[in-house]
Amino acid sequence: MKGIAFSPSNNFNCYSKIQTNQTPQPIKSLTQIPFPLFNHKNQNLPPLSFSINSTKTTQTPITQPPPLVVVGSANADIYVEIDRLPKEGETISAKNGQTLAGGKGANQATCGAKLSYPTYFVGQVGDDAHGKLISEALRNAGVRLEYLKSLGGGVPTGHAVVMLQSDGQNSIIIVGGANMSCWPDKLSDQDLDVVKKAGIVLLQREIPDSVNIQVGKAARSAGVTVIMDAGGMDAPMPQELLNFVDIFSPNESELGRLIGMPTANFEQICQAAAKCHKMGVKQVLVKLGAKGSALFVEGEKPIRQPIIPTAQVLDTTGAGDTFTASFAVALVEGKSKEECLRFAAAAASLCVQVKGAIPSMPDRKSVLNLLHYV
Repeated sequence: MKGIAFSPSNNFNCYSKIQTNQTPQPIKSLTQIPFPLFNHKNQNLPPLSFSINSTKTTQTPITQPPPLVVVGSANADIYVEIDRLPKEGETISAKNGQTLAGGKGANQATCGAKLSYPTYFVGQVGDDAHGKLISEALRNAGVRLEYLKSLGGGVPTGHAVVMLQSDGQNSIIIVGGANMSCWPDKLSDQDLDVVKKAGIVLLQREIPDSVNIQVGKAARSAGVTVIMDAGGMDAPMPQELLNFVDIFSPNESELGRLIGMPTANFEQICQAAAKCHKMGVKQVLVKLGAKGSALFVEGEKPIRQPIIPTAQVLDTTGAGDTFTASFAVALVEGKSKEECLRFAAAAASLCVQVKGAIPSMPDRKSVLNLLHYV
C-alpha cells in the first residue's frame, strides 16, 4: 500500500449518547477446546459459553477459548478501479466503483471470525448508511458486536477512497470520522473488561493513540498479549504505547518511517527491528509484500516466511490485515512461530485473489486446504 493520507475529522460534536448495538454480557473463565466445534454464524449465543444438546435430557456445557479482541477502526471503503494514478491537476475516469465495508480494525475482526475463532470488535461508527453497511458485514462474518458503538450528533462513519490499479496495487486516502471522534477520555469498565478477558488483543493506528494506550495498559495488567499493527496514522509511535506492545507489526515502509531508518534490504530491516527491540518491543513482525514476512524475536535468529504464490493478484487491499489477524489466531491457538507465519502467509495468499478487503477474507477450511497442497 502506498500514498496514505490521514484526516482526523475531529470537528464534530456528539450531541447524542453513544449507544451500543447489543448489551455486553460478563465474560466467564474460559477453557480452550478444539476450534472446529465453533459455529461463528450463531449470533444468539451468550458471549463466551454455549451448550450442545445430546441425545440425553441433560446438556453438556462447552466453554469457548479466550477470544480475539480487536480494538480499532471501521471504514466504508469507496473503491475506484483505474489504470493509473492521476497526475497533479489531472482528471481521469474510473472503470468501476463500489462501496464496501473495511477499515483495519473491522478487517482484522472479520478475518478472525471467518477463521472460526471467537472474535469481538470494539470500535465506533456513525449513525448513517455506511455505519449500517459495516455493522451488517461484521455481523454476517460472525463478529460479536456488543462493543461496537453508534455515534449520534452527525459524526460520519470513517471512510476511505481506495484507488485500485490494474496490477492489484492500491493507494488509499482515509477520513477518520467516527474512528477519531468522541472517544471517551476514559474507556468504560465494560470495554476494558472484554480486553482483560481476551486471549489476544489486536490494535492499529486508525484510532487515537490515547485509546490504544488505555487498551494496552488493561491488557498488560491481565497478562494478555497485544499485537500492534503499525498501519494508519503516519506519526511517531508514542513510547507509552510501545511499552504495552508485545508484538509490533509494520510493513517495511512503515518500519522505516516510524523508526527513522532505511529498510531497502533485509540487512537494513534487521537493523531497524533491532532498534525496536531497544525501544522495548520484544518481537517485531514485518510484512514484506512480495518478499514474504519475517519475525524478529529479541535474542533469536530471524524467522523468514516466503509468500505462497498465487496465479493472479486482483487486489492487495486487506492483505496485511489478513496476515496480522491470521498470525494472531494461530498464535492464540498455541501454534509455533513458524506455523503462525505459514498460516498467515496462506491466508494472505487467498486474500489477494479477491477484490475488496472484507469480502476477500478467507475461511479456515480454505486456508487449511491451501496449506495441505503447498
